[in-house]
Amino acid sequence: MSAPVRVLVCDDQVLVRTGLSTIIDAQPDLEVVGECGDGLSAVELAGELRPDIVVMDVRMPVLDGIEATRRLAGPGVEHPVKVLVVTTFNLDEYVYEALRAGASGFLLKDAPPDRLLHGIRTVATGAALLDPDVTRRLVGRYAARIRPTGGTAQDIPLTPREMEVLRLIADGRSNSEIAAALVISHETVKTFVSRILAKLGLRDRVQAVVFAYRHGLVT
Repeated sequence: MSAPVRVLVCDDQVLVRTGLSTIIDAQPDLEVVGECGDGLSAVELAGELRPDIVVMDVRMPVLDGIEATRRLAGPGVEHPVKVLVVTTFNLDEYVYEALRAGASGFLLKDAPPDRLLHGIRTVATGAALLDPDVTRRLVGRYAARIRPTGGTAQDIPLTPREMEVLRLIADGRSNSEIAAALVISHETVKTFVSRILAKLGLRDRVQAVVFAYRHGLVT
């Protein structure tokens, strides 16, 4: 059997933190390696414990979850840690700032336990966890903040089919929706997505969305 996914839980509310840890630790493939109540402690503990994933609240004392995420997974971090942001606040600006800071996913605390567990496992595989509807809402509201690079589609090292898939990703389509739109299998879509991320040096679908907007593939 493979080693369990190591999880650090960070939330300033003790009851919430304990509840999250209990749910996670009850799974044979997941292991809570630490808990903390503020963002600075999360950064310090992550350095000591090297978890696979940090489950991070947004509003916390000392250092908020957005800045803590930036220090753990943001641009230029030498050894980034995957961060799954879990918060009670369903506000677009929090989602946008968390993802821009380097978070790999975003969930609300009122999500059922199975969705939380699915989120942790999804992020652990290197995939991003962001509902397509959230993606559409975010890019619609914040596209103006994503400045084009000035390059053209011809400068992008993708095949026409891969460009087509990238545009659909940027439109917030799930793999199943892309498969239906292009009349290809779900597995073929996964292969295309992997190739696109590898060719462009992107970490996940969220970065792919930003890339597409920066290069004027969608407006």
